[in-house]
Amino acid sequence: MGSTGASPGRPAGTRDRDGAGRARNARPRDGLGRPLPYGADGVARQPEGVVRTPSQTLAEAQELLDTGKPFHAHEVFEDAWKSGPEDERALWRGLAQLAVGLTHAARGNATGGPRLLRRGAGAAEEWAAHCGRERPYGLDIAGLAAWARALADTVERTGKPVDAAARAPRLCGRQAS
Repeated sequence: MGSTGASPGRPAGTRDRDGAGRARNARPRDGLGRPLPYGADGVARQPEGVVRTPSQTLAEAQELLDTGKPFHAHEVFEDAWKSGPEDERALWRGLAQLAVGLTHAARGNATGGPRLLRRGAGAAEEWAAHCGRERPYGLDIAGLAAWARALADTVERTGKPVDAAARAPRLCGRQAS
């Protein structure tokens, strides 16, 4: 790359744009959402702006978490946060933070990963306490919060990346130890 801002595989002076003409980075990404060089084989990205039911959101996010793609799960939660009812946005935002926290923990970010895991746990717990719904849509809020804090402690203690698939939470069931 020189002063032209060109990237290999992309013409000089051009920007990646989506179908609506908005600037959008089109570089392929790996399973943890890290950009790869243009032309590399990457993991298919989640489509943006998809409106799903809460149960569809949770099922799709769980599948992505189980396959080691927490970055992609965060995008599913982000869609719910942006398109869902106003009074549920804090819940979905908290779940997105949990997924991003796992993403950073898997990337080896021993500061940001734990911080986001704890922030997401607190946000989900606060939302549940405020609205009086302990298990909205079958979500195990208490179990997710405990999982997030335990993983945050592990990442801080070891300073090593975690296996995202092996450490994926169970959104609607008992957390693995």
